[in-house]
Amino acid sequence: MAFIPVVVYLLIEPNSFRDFWAAMFFITASLSDLLDGYLARLYKVESVLGQLMDPVADKLLVMGALVMLIPLGRVNPILVLLLLSRDIFIAGIRAAAANEKLVIAAGSMGKWKTGFQMVAIPALLLNRNLFGIDLIVLGTVLLWTSMALSIVSAIQYSILFFKNSKS
Repeated sequence: MAFIPVVVYLLIEPNSFRDFWAAMFFITASLSDLLDGYLARLYKVESVLGQLMDPVADKLLVMGALVMLIPLGRVNPILVLLLLSRDIFIAGIRAAAANEKLVIAAGSMGKWKTGFQMVAIPALLLNRNLFGIDLIVLGTVLLWTSMALSIVSAIQYSILFFKNSKS
């Protein structure tokens, strides 16, 4: 979470140098989150706070970067609104599930969605061609793919909740 303000700050007045460092900090934050989760599961030191904060940190990192990319014209604001709405919807279902003492694990579609976002966003941050690949086009395609996966995972999560809920 400590890298989120750094990424946002670097995107306030972007240029090639700041874009590069925003992407590097974003990638570092993403990889440290992945490593943290892996080590917690490997050594069986998962905590309730960690389980709560991990998805929150992911969402804050992703949404912070995406919101900053809107005025730069690198991401469609409707896409950001849809992704943010889905995440708020899922947070509401998670809260309702917790209230009923239900634990609904993240499904594979949600994990794929996050993976696509963690690749798409640095591509959009870098804002250049790399080895003949237009990173804006690549990032945009990956982000819209993550949107499709978001919808599928939200439906799956909702079905699991309503199937197991007492309400």
